[in-house]
Order: sequence, then structure tokens, then C-alpha cells
Amino acid sequence: MNDWPQGWSGNNGGDRQGRGSASAQPEGARVMRQVQRGRGAGSAPPHGVPPQPTYTDGHGEGGYDSGYNSGQVYGAPGGGGPQGPGGLRDRPAPNWRRRIKWISITVVTLLVVVSVGTYFWADSKLNRDVDLSKVIDRPDSGEGTNYLIVGSDSRAGMTAEEKKKLHTGSAEGKRTDSMMILHVGSNGNTMISLPRDSNVTIPTFKGSESGKTFPGTGRQVKLNAAYAEDGPELLVRTVEANTGLRIDHYAEIGFAGFAKIVDSVGGVEIDIPKGGMKDSKSGADFEAGKQTLNGEQSLAFVRTRYALAGSDLDRTKNQQKFLSALANQTATPSTVLNPFKLYPTLSSGLDTLTVDKDMSLWDLGSMFWAMKGITSGDGKSMNMPISGNSGNGNLQWDTAKVKQLVEQLKNDEKVTVSGN
Repeated sequence: MNDWPQGWSGNNGGDRQGRGSASAQPEGARVMRQVQRGRGAGSAPPHGVPPQPTYTDGHGEGGYDSGYNSGQVYGAPGGGGPQGPGGLRDRPAPNWRRRIKWISITVVTLLVVVSVGTYFWADSKLNRDVDLSKVIDRPDSGEGTNYLIVGSDSRAGMTAEEKKKLHTGSAEGKRTDSMMILHVGSNGNTMISLPRDSNVTIPTFKGSESGKTFPGTGRQVKLNAAYAEDGPELLVRTVEANTGLRIDHYAEIGFAGFAKIVDSVGGVEIDIPKGGMKDSKSGADFEAGKQTLNGEQSLAFVRTRYALAGSDLDRTKNQQKFLSALANQTATPSTVLNPFKLYPTLSSGLDTLTVDKDMSLWDLGSMFWAMKGITSGDGKSMNMPISGNSGNGNLQWDTAKVKQLVEQLKNDEKVTVSGN
């Protein structure tokens, strides 16, 4: 009696037992009973079921084929069953275009969030203490933008040890060590230093604190005296009255802030001219040649005038050279792309920077990039044209040249006037 299910034969291949030890074939190739699926010999397989192989003893026609070597024991072409190689369904290929798209969106979103956050953080740190609306009798606006950049000798927030280290002294009040007009326009940027000893006339002005009007008497003083008398507003008023050029924005930084900015960017490289520089009053003591100055040394460099042949005129040239080099150093990828360097630099500068109430970060950025561009040769740096000394010993501006210079700036023309 046949114990196999219907359509299966228990001895289709015959009784082959006992041949294993005599066979030259390996253990895995021993004869197995022939298995033939289906309802009977010659009958067609059920609908949807592929034809199945039969097994022979390997000694008849065609030899023995167990199906193990080809992975077709269960009838799946390529082996592994109906689900594909290894018995697992094939996974779809990753959609790299979609992945790249979402990675890009994520990165851009993060950059936007960080940039917006940085903008509002930096904007909140600006000290907008100068009110140019208090300046009276102002000239008409011209083309381009004019910044008045001031380096003051303010010692606010400095300890006695810092004052000694930076050779600032302990004088009360505030004075200006450097003053520059920076014109930003479409025909090149121009930086013009205003020597602190320039002879100017104090015009009629309104007190920044009292609001009282002080009529002009024709009083002539050094330019830095205007700042000492009534601060930034009177300085702007005096510059505008003596030049006829409208000042759009004001920016000022003190001793401590200047030194901290330099240190935060890792120093600034300056080429000291032949003969070196030594000045006991400023603390300068430099050999000739290229060298990187730290904050303390940089402050000494920009304040030195007694060791220079041209005194204040040569000092203004050094100040221009240094500020341009500082702007160039700050804008390097090693600073801008390094948050551990960028944020301390921004913090050092913004904490001690005083600007006018209408100054935005975009305006500040425009000023900064213009200064950097001048270092690269995209613009011009000069001193205010000087004709000699006035009767009181102050430096007298060349009236004709100053008039021509102001006209070119107002019309945003290329500056052709030369300075001292």
C-alpha cells in the first residue's frame, strides 16, 4: 500500500539504499528518492504552479542533480524561494535625489536660523547713543554714504592695571585720537583722515545735553577740542560746518575695545618701516619689518606720533593702514567661518562701539567692507589737504582743495584730489 500523498511515489527512483559507501560521489550527492510533484505522470500542474524538476539517481541519463548546487531545490530560479535571493524580498533602491533634497533643505534652514539669531544678537549689542537729530543747520545730502569714524581715548571700564599696561594714562574726560571720513559710493571708496590738530571754527550749535543754542563767535580751535567740549554731536556739527559735507553715520571705539578686537582675531600683521619705531609715551618699541601685533602693541602703534617725522600727519597714515589691515584680518575665512573666533570678535567690537541711532548692522557692515576693500586697492586713502600752519599753530586746511574734494564726494565721483 502506498503511504505517500496522492500523486507522490515512494519508490520512483527504486531502492538505491546500500550504494552510499560504494559511490564515488560525495555525501551530499548520494541518491535520493525521485520526487515528482503533480497529480500523476503526464498530468499538467495546477494553474499557476511552475513545472517541478525530478530527481534521478545520477547513474541514468543526465546524471544526478539534487538542485542544491543551483539553489533550485524548491523550484525558485536563482534560489532562495519565491521571495528572492536569501529568502528576503528585494528592497527598493534608495532615492538619493530625495535624500539630498531634504538634507539641503535642513542645512539651509539651520543656516537661516543661525544667521537671523546672530543678526538680532549683534543688533541688540550696538550702543546707539549718538543722536544726529540734535545737529543743526546741516548740509544737503549727496550721493553715497559718509561715515565719521572716531577713535577716542575713552578709558571707560578699564582697570588701573589695564591703563598702565596700555600706556593710556588716567586723564579724565574723553578726547579723540583719530578721526576719519569714509565715503562709500559706486565710484570707489575714499578714506580721509582729519588730523586732530586741524584748525577749525566752532559754529553755532545746540548742546547735546542742555538743548541750549550756543551762537558761533568765530572761535578757532583744534578739531579734537570740539569733541572734548560737547561730544560726538558737536564734532559732527563742526566737521559739517567746516567742510560742507553731510555726515550720514557716526562710529566710535575706545582704547579697551580696540585692543580686545585685535586680540580676538589673533593679532594683525603690520610692516614697520625702516628704522623701527620707539615712543615712550605710547609704549611703542618695534623693530623694522613685518610682524604681528597684539592688542597692546597695536594700540601703541596707532597712537605714536612723537617718533614720526611728520608727527600727526604720519600718525593718521599709520591709523588708516592699521584699520584697513584689521578689517582685512577680521574678514578672513579663519575668523568668519570659526564661531569660536567670530563671536568673541563681534562681542569685543560691539560692546565698545558707539554709533548713531540710525545705524543698522547693514550700515555697519558696509562701512567694514569698504575699509577692507581699501586695503585691497579698491579705493583711496588720504589725509585732508593741508596748506600749512595757521596763526595759532594749528594745521590749516587747503581751502581750494577741500572744496574740490567735497564736491567730488557729494557727486560720488572718483576722487582726484591729493592729500598730504
